[in-house]
Amino acid sequence: MSTTLYILIGIIVALLVYAGIQAFRLKKAVTNLTQEKFIEGYRKAQLIDVREPKEFEAGHILGARNIPSSQLRQRFKEIRPDKPVYLYCQSGARSARAAMFLKKKGYTQLNQLQGGFRGWTGKIKSK
Repeated sequence: MSTTLYILIGIIVALLVYAGIQAFRLKKAVTNLTQEKFIEGYRKAQLIDVREPKEFEAGHILGARNIPSSQLRQRFKEIRPDKPVYLYCQSGARSARAAMFLKKKGYTQLNQLQGGFRGWTGKIKSK
């Protein structure tokens, strides 16, 4: 085999290991909740929509606060670390990244809506 092939295999292995580590860290940082479980707990928690303002205004879960993931680094202190946090975005990717960030900042009670707002069938509010 050529050196280029060994390098390519090494890169692929490294990417797979990195993806596995990220998935493990995410699983430790946030609890994925079905819509039913999400509904059971979000009224007693801080409900945060991490989508951008235009997405939020088009429709959001009733009672949610909008702290876009693009502003989270500046605004995370608006979220109390001593209360459960329920996060969601459109698909789950941004809320997962937000949960990882909040975990690094010491937040421990992090939950996210499995599948994101895209699959939400509960009450919504829109402007």
